[in-house]
Amino acid sequence: MTRTSPPLHVVWFKRDLRVHDHVPLAEAAARGPVLALYIAEPGFWALPDSSGRQWRFVAEGLTELDAELRARGGGLVVRTGDAVEVLRDVLDRMPVAALWSHQETGNAWTYARDRRVAELLRERGVAWHERRQHGVIRGLTRRDGWAARWEKLMRAPVAEAPAALNPPVLDGAAIPSAAALGLADDPPQRQPGGRDAGLDLLTGFVGPRGRDYRRAMATPVEAFDACSRLSPHLAWGTLSLREVYQRSRAELAAHDGPDGDRTQAQSLVSFRSRLHWHCHFIQKLESQPSIEFTHFHRAYDRLDRDADPAKLEAFAEGRTGYPFVDACLRALAAHGWINFRVRAMLVSFASYHLWLDWRATGPLLARWFTDFEPGIHWSQMQMQSGTTGINTVRIYSPIKQSRDLDPHGVFIRRWVPELAGLAAKALHEPWKSGAAAGLDYPPPVVDHASAVRSARDRIFAVRIGAGYGEEADTVQARHGSRRSGLPRTGRGPRGRADAKQRRESRQLGLEL
Repeated sequence: MTRTSPPLHVVWFKRDLRVHDHVPLAEAAARGPVLALYIAEPGFWALPDSSGRQWRFVAEGLTELDAELRARGGGLVVRTGDAVEVLRDVLDRMPVAALWSHQETGNAWTYARDRRVAELLRERGVAWHERRQHGVIRGLTRRDGWAARWEKLMRAPVAEAPAALNPPVLDGAAIPSAAALGLADDPPQRQPGGRDAGLDLLTGFVGPRGRDYRRAMATPVEAFDACSRLSPHLAWGTLSLREVYQRSRAELAAHDGPDGDRTQAQSLVSFRSRLHWHCHFIQKLESQPSIEFTHFHRAYDRLDRDADPAKLEAFAEGRTGYPFVDACLRALAAHGWINFRVRAMLVSFASYHLWLDWRATGPLLARWFTDFEPGIHWSQMQMQSGTTGINTVRIYSPIKQSRDLDPHGVFIRRWVPELAGLAAKALHEPWKSGAAAGLDYPPPVVDHASAVRSARDRIFAVRIGAGYGEEADTVQARHGSRRSGLPRTGRGPRGRADAKQRRESRQLGLEL
């Protein structure tokens, strides 16, 4: 392209690997020639919350995205390097009218990178148009009216994919391998990436597969089939939240009547509410980026949780001595996904039983999650660790969860084969009967009763401290849901939440 050619509109793909319902792409294409760009950033993929399983999912999405662009006459330009340097090279080589992208609520690294990109563009006099992808609102200070604005965005028409694009003016370059980015691990049972796989999941879920979603979402015995499994596609943008919302809404309308399937309708209602909570939690990180590193409620800074490498290693290896916990940890490591109830239990176990800091376990779990979404992840790490100041402290009993969610030991036997020969009644607490003696399975890393007692005493000692309620009011005003009519605080004796706040805790399932 020569300097006399029409200036390009550069569309920067990040966590939005699709051409359908991609507002920046649609708007850029309506204004002139488009350069579709993806930057594989080694610095990002070297972060402690990034992993090979995530990159491979992304790479599969990039392959399909390139095919979609080529079908429209275009193609995807892939570059590996620092985003500022890549964009500077583009600006040096050809005229650019504007940069287009979706807003990104990522971790501190991506936030700092975006600020550097913005500085470069200001220096060059190039506009950067960022569009909303989710129901997250940039610059929001209070939550009043947030739910109505979310609903309005989700019901708005989807952006049509451009019918035709110009051929790329730069070489496309190959999508880098995981090894080239210094990444290795990939679980053998990871979900495949790409839009086609996402659409197949969506079609199956709003059909017969998702009928028992509401009943079966809690137990990992059934959740791998009953849940939508769309979370990685939403996290990396091979599907848009809006198109998933509208598809589920249309299916609900087909069942929401006297001749409809009531069970199917109830499951779809539950699913749609979780799409709302998806953005509710991302909004917390958007409004307060520091929650990736610091407590929502700063009174918890004095908790002084342990930095015990032996406990962290037992957790990472799935050898805590609690069979259900270990089964869930191993399944997550192998699949890159597990249902929300289990995620909450695992964080609770690490934070209360093992008394580990959420900032130590958070990166480990983030790397395991193919569907790692920073806003949801760090909000939930703190919520399940009891440090938000506005949510009920929920200390899950791994033994009760084991008996409730895997009563016959089906899941335990699959993932903890060392115990496969034990009778069902011995599987949940094998140390009590001595059933695990002589087997290659460790005793419990901590005693359940004493660990819970100690954690509860420490947590509530903070909650009754001077000034605790006032800061909780501030957190609630900034981050609390308005949809459920929550009070400003849930303070009560020993910091116990009132009934409305307990209801919020029960609603916060994010099984997608």
